[in-house]
Amino acid sequence: MPYTVAGESADDEMVVTVTKTDTPLLEVTGNTAKLSAERIRITNHQHIHELGTQVTGTWLTRGNGQETLPAIRSPVLTGPGACGAFLILEDSIPTRPTGFCNINELFETPTEISQSIEVIRGPSNALYGSNGLHGTMNILLPVPGSSPGWNGSASIGPDEYYRGKLGWDGDIGANNLNFGLLADHYDGFRADSGYRQQKGFVRLNQPLSDSNLGWTLSLQNLAQETAGFIAGEDAYKDPVLRVGNENPGAFRDADSQRLSVRWTPDAEHPWSGTDVRFYLRRSEMKFLMHFLPGQPLEENGQLSGGMIWTHQRPWGVTKVTWGLDLEYMDGFIKQFQAQPTTSPPFLVGKLPQGWHYNFDVTSVMAAPYTQLEIPLGTDWQLLAGLRLEYLRYDYTNNLLDGNTRDDGTPCPDSCRYNRPADRTDDFFNVAPNIGLTYRINPQTTAFATLSRGFRAPQATELYRLQEQQDVADLDTTTLDNLELGAHRQTESYTLEAVTFAMRKRHYIFQDANRNNISDGKSQHIGIELQAEARHASTGLYAGAAGTWARHTYDFSTAARGETIVSGNDVDTAPRKLGSLHIGWDQGRSRIELEGVHQGSYWLDAANEHKYSGHNLLNLRAQWRMTDDWLITGRVNNITDKLYADRADFA
Repeated sequence: MPYTVAGESADDEMVVTVTKTDTPLLEVTGNTAKLSAERIRITNHQHIHELGTQVTGTWLTRGNGQETLPAIRSPVLTGPGACGAFLILEDSIPTRPTGFCNINELFETPTEISQSIEVIRGPSNALYGSNGLHGTMNILLPVPGSSPGWNGSASIGPDEYYRGKLGWDGDIGANNLNFGLLADHYDGFRADSGYRQQKGFVRLNQPLSDSNLGWTLSLQNLAQETAGFIAGEDAYKDPVLRVGNENPGAFRDADSQRLSVRWTPDAEHPWSGTDVRFYLRRSEMKFLMHFLPGQPLEENGQLSGGMIWTHQRPWGVTKVTWGLDLEYMDGFIKQFQAQPTTSPPFLVGKLPQGWHYNFDVTSVMAAPYTQLEIPLGTDWQLLAGLRLEYLRYDYTNNLLDGNTRDDGTPCPDSCRYNRPADRTDDFFNVAPNIGLTYRINPQTTAFATLSRGFRAPQATELYRLQEQQDVADLDTTTLDNLELGAHRQTESYTLEAVTFAMRKRHYIFQDANRNNISDGKSQHIGIELQAEARHASTGLYAGAAGTWARHTYDFSTAARGETIVSGNDVDTAPRKLGSLHIGWDQGRSRIELEGVHQGSYWLDAANEHKYSGHNLLNLRAQWRMTDDWLITGRVNNITDKLYADRADFA
């Protein structure tokens, strides 16, 4: 039961991700959900999964340590085609380069010390490009000058869990500066597991004579001892198995740094309405692939930079947004197996000791875009946008080409890993979007949107091949999204209700011959509800997030290890997700009860094995001792129910 001493911070009241500028919720065409500073503070999440349950259509699946497999209006995606299906932003700048993703990249972001988090479900609009396929998550850091003074907190919990936070916000001359720091220590409830992580940011707001410069530096470091899957039917219920670890040597070490500068001119400046952001990013990661036979070691890293230029200006009654995104990336991936493969027997001759992959890849991305907001009378507004995006890879293999050992000798049973020869690949994508908003009354708007999201093939899918595949001839994955919805906002409650239908084409998977192909198709339909309410005179408040969705295969084929049948549910795709929190805030004290529902889901494409789902209860409380000191306590899973964070079948 962690206890926290912390200070207050102000809440944002606008959403920014959809338009890149502060926009009232009722003027947003399409869905958006926001986790405020208040929700982040009272949840005080140890893992981002705990926050994700509060957003409709979202399941940020908890892996071991700080690992996450996200699902936003989607199944949980794994293997080829999974990484890069979600766009993760930090202050509206992608945290990763296009085509060089990390499925666990949420641990690189300082969500624990952020000001707010916004989530768009499904494709967004022309302002964002590749990787924003199933959803976009924007981590917004505190704005310098928004909460002057020092703040800090200390937390303690079971299994040697310790957390410290420290922050400051103030003026240095004419400039505003703030910073936030976080340090976590956790020994894990399973054997030989746990992590140490540090995160931080520094932001400087620098007024100029007729414009403003904003500087942001964000850093992260993770040293994790990883526990792998436990095997066996209902193994999570076994008191010995659930705390064991069959991979005591597994680990993940990762660090990342992001530097950005933003220039915005004043209203009187000739370039008023312009927003220019330059950024540099670096990340490196090393981890033992304990989930693969032979347990090779992977190392990857990237250095990237770019520019995001956006200009917004009225043209008569129409608001016009246009811009240009540019990006360059230099990355590498290495895979090395230190010991000979000893099991299973049929793979002993296929997985050799030594180097499997060692390649460099550079990429260039350029994307012009435009978007129009056109009033149609007093109550109607039309939104129309178009994005053109070009991506080019230049790949260099640093080992011998082909399906051999690293010294060129063949494997007895044909080597599993195949290294393609040096090559270049390019992709050009067009993504339109159109939407219509109707103001029903001052508190309510209805909207309809039709949009296309896309995901260019990732470098690892193009150049990390297996068996006899020498070239991966992959297409861009596209997702067409139709949604109808409504926003309502009053002094006492906010409500968003959405229904959607989506079709995904050319998604990437591995076939029965272990080739990466892009022939996958799926359909997605659902209803989403997000609501918050507060009764000012009594201090009672509540929040709800509910989803019913069905994600189905739209093709039939023999995939690696299983058979996909059209019409079946995609595996690891619960039809029902929901959460409800009810609280009582008496000014100096607060208590909150949260219920989380996860529906049942199939564990395989054949829909033969199922996890039954679970319901959890969490309790949180706060007591303000003085104006400056606050004690927070939380108990997750107060009924001590045994459940699986994520179940699978193999």
